[in-house]
Amino acid sequence: MNRKQLIETIQQKKTFLCVGLDTDIQKIPEHLLSFEDPVFEFNKAIVDATLPYTLAYKPNLAFYEAQGWRGLLSLEKTIAYIRSKGENIFLIADAKRGDIGNTSTQYAHAFFGQENPNHNVDAVTVAPYMGEDSVKPFLAFENKWIILLALTSNKGSADFQRLKYNDRYLFETVLETSKQWGDATKLMYVIGATQADMLTTVRKIVPDSFLLIPGIGAQGGSLADVVKYGMNKDCGLIINASRSIIYASQKEDFAQKARQEAALIQQQMERHLIMNNTKIV
Repeated sequence: MNRKQLIETIQQKKTFLCVGLDTDIQKIPEHLLSFEDPVFEFNKAIVDATLPYTLAYKPNLAFYEAQGWRGLLSLEKTIAYIRSKGENIFLIADAKRGDIGNTSTQYAHAFFGQENPNHNVDAVTVAPYMGEDSVKPFLAFENKWIILLALTSNKGSADFQRLKYNDRYLFETVLETSKQWGDATKLMYVIGATQADMLTTVRKIVPDSFLLIPGIGAQGGSLADVVKYGMNKDCGLIINASRSIIYASQKEDFAQKARQEAALIQQQMERHLIMNNTKIV
């Protein structure tokens, strides 16, 4: 999905919601444990329930890798199921990769290459700490996106990301330097919803880029603040909610409750799109 298609999908579906599939087998409803693949059955139900209200899905690979080969099989089945629903779904692998050049090349092929069609995703999260050669291999693939960690929502982000050097925060240097590697058609950035006070600064550096915003819902971030300071003329936001949607209930009505939560967020997002004069078709 390229930038034009992404913007058109936001306009058509009237949403910029991303549902994070951080599926923990210890937290899914007990009745699903009788299935051969409980994680996939849970994900399938969540996708069916939330699809009308959702722009994107973001499986967090840690939750699947922790289950060994069974978890990776659940992930592959989940990706295939989402793809079977149509092409207007933005699919993010939340993998937080980032290593020296030859290793990053293999990571890039794992998510974007033809060698592994089971990982058919549009974007992957990448840690930029090791610099240009850890990011560039991901940029070699057409119509694929790299989402760089810039200013994350966790408390520990202050340990490094808000350190100042030459009167600039480290995350500002990450944003500015990365613009030499790729533009707003290839690069997005992770900015935590709990860091909304910094979105004005972020937008001064990357005014046209899409931002992936985690931290709405369970982490306490404000949708209104993120929109106020982060939205641009194309929307420019993909806002992730994970636990507040997928674990809205841990009973047999979990999919229905997830649908209700996603619908509520979508309605709020549609109002913000209209108020921002973003074209709705």
